[in-house]
Amino acid sequence: MLSNTIFSIQNDQDFESAALAVFRHQYTHNPIYQRFCNLLGIPKTAVTTVAAIPYLPIQFFKTHTLLSTHAPVQQVFTSSGTTGSQVSKHYVTDLSIYEQSFSNTFQHFYGAITDYVILALLPSYLEREGSSLVYMAQQLITDSKHPDSGFYLHDTQALVQKLAQLATTDKKILLIGVSFALVDLVQRYTLDANPNLIVMETGGMKGRKKEIIRTELHDILASGFGNTHIHSEYGMTELLSQAYSLGNGIFKTPPWMKITTRDPEDALSPTPIGKTGGINIIDLANINSCAFIATQDLGKIHPTGDFEILGRFDHSDIRGCNLMALS
Repeated sequence: MLSNTIFSIQNDQDFESAALAVFRHQYTHNPIYQRFCNLLGIPKTAVTTVAAIPYLPIQFFKTHTLLSTHAPVQQVFTSSGTTGSQVSKHYVTDLSIYEQSFSNTFQHFYGAITDYVILALLPSYLEREGSSLVYMAQQLITDSKHPDSGFYLHDTQALVQKLAQLATTDKKILLIGVSFALVDLVQRYTLDANPNLIVMETGGMKGRKKEIIRTELHDILASGFGNTHIHSEYGMTELLSQAYSLGNGIFKTPPWMKITTRDPEDALSPTPIGKTGGINIIDLANINSCAFIATQDLGKIHPTGDFEILGRFDHSDIRGCNLMALS
């Protein structure tokens, strides 16, 4: 199986080989992606390097069913959205690939999950169906096998009490929360610093508060929690993998995920290392949907391959998305 190859990637050569294999598979078995490539004038035979692989605009997850397999759908993950807005839908036919992806990624960056108490402050996500973030957090809570791990919805007082209780132990604690809820927490309560606490924001004010840049958000949270470094998770409904920042706003990817950037005015032209551009993502865990995605995020890549997120496109649609209006 290609999925076995994906999670055994060790180096750039392995990634190149696996990415080309996934491209050929998806070109052959995903009719939406195949037609998109053909309309760009890029048939399967023209792609012999990863750099030549076309990226599908992320909006297609809102308008089309993206599948590269005939296997039955096990779960539909949906994005959050305002009332009446069109949401992204990620049709997942093999949840074990998602579970393997986020479990292996956590192990890669943080070590054994059983070394942690996992506390999840995800109110806006818990209040709706289909959140891939809630699915991941629930599995991490279960896998931690710690009786104090769990979700917190609106009872922030209980979370504050739990943090105070855990301060007397030497157990590592991971508090993963949506940005607006973490800001609410530090504005409402005075919290004691705990060197064993990792605070991880997942982004998004979701209309609850004024949008602020990440550095300002991290300054607020670092002051409130007494932590020098605030960690970040970069993920989305359309991906089955995540990138993590371990405290400096610089994100790293697992071996089966890579970031490139494109010219904001010309979606087919890459931007050089260190220059701001549109974020393109290769997520090989998306083997059964689409692994090659042009996002609406702006960022830049460092010479190490790590990356920063600097904002989003001002316009609602990525240039070139209207190339293909499929029914």
